[in-house]
Amino acid sequence: MDAFFASVEQRDNPDLLGKPIVVGGKPEGRGVVAAASYEARKFGIHSAMPAGRVLRLCPQAIFVKPRFDVYKEVSEQIRSIFLDYTKLVEPLSLDEAYLDVTENKVNNFSATLIAREIRQRIKEKTNLTASAGVAPNKFLAKIASDINKPDGITVITPEEAQDFITKLPIGKFYGIGKATEAKMHDLGIKTGADLKEWTKIDLQQNFGKIAAFYYNIARAIDDREVKPNRIRKSVGAENTFAEDIGDMEELTTRLHEIAGKVSQRLLKAEASGKTITLKVRYENFESVTRSVTLPEFTNDALTLFQFSSELLKETDAGQRDVRLLGISVSNLNLNRKLTRGIQLSLQFEQEAANPT
Repeated sequence: MDAFFASVEQRDNPDLLGKPIVVGGKPEGRGVVAAASYEARKFGIHSAMPAGRVLRLCPQAIFVKPRFDVYKEVSEQIRSIFLDYTKLVEPLSLDEAYLDVTENKVNNFSATLIAREIRQRIKEKTNLTASAGVAPNKFLAKIASDINKPDGITVITPEEAQDFITKLPIGKFYGIGKATEAKMHDLGIKTGADLKEWTKIDLQQNFGKIAAFYYNIARAIDDREVKPNRIRKSVGAENTFAEDIGDMEELTTRLHEIAGKVSQRLLKAEASGKTITLKVRYENFESVTRSVTLPEFTNDALTLFQFSSELLKETDAGQRDVRLLGISVSNLNLNRKLTRGIQLSLQFEQEAANPT
């Protein structure tokens, strides 16, 4: 979908049409951008940007409070359209999904024609625009879907795939972020053609486990299937504070609230987990994480709070002001409603600081 949250808001409030709108928290609340309209994006505004920076880039930006219940309702309407064509629908988020239409319910031999028809139906049903990428694998389809946004379609045939990858700037590769892009540039890798020159061994020495993925995509190879039921990997919650907090007692209180929220989400998902990860973001936007893996699965709020509190002591919280706290639980065991607590008796593992 094209600027999904912002487009829904403009659809439902015509006064916002053509204006730079930002869906998210306001600057006085230390909010961040959840979505930005295309008018706002022209000023360099993007998702996850602090609201204060938004106003420096675009003083006339209009902030709109998110309505996730509405976005979810529209997302379900769109997904119902997808399912008219194939049962192989893999959602990535509320506004994006992979569809495998190799075999489809409408007996249409052309994936391109199916994509056009789906886009037209979405427009008729929701009065919103969507963009599509048609390609022989997930990696290429993802990249293609972003090329002619908004309201566009890009087709990459199997015959065109290798030539397309060869010419593609490395920063446009899905799965390669800014830090990896910079590292690749330092190594002389600026396009798909450059990446293809590297052996798998050389890539492993520089990039570790993900080297095989880089090696394959440089050759337009992606054998991942479209999986309708994606396995959830983690459950979490975080809180960005209205003002930086330096007092450990207050931070502990906030952590208790977050642990309760994570527990509720685990129980709702009928899940429990073994690995608890604490995220701390300091006043200068530097983020660190600390993790511990338990001997048993848990979704108990008190257990999450106790371990997170111990992890918090392993950070500079209390010595440095904190902007954000978060807790996530991974290494999940789904469909298991555990509630018992676990006695604190483990050594805690520290992870390297991750500047953001």
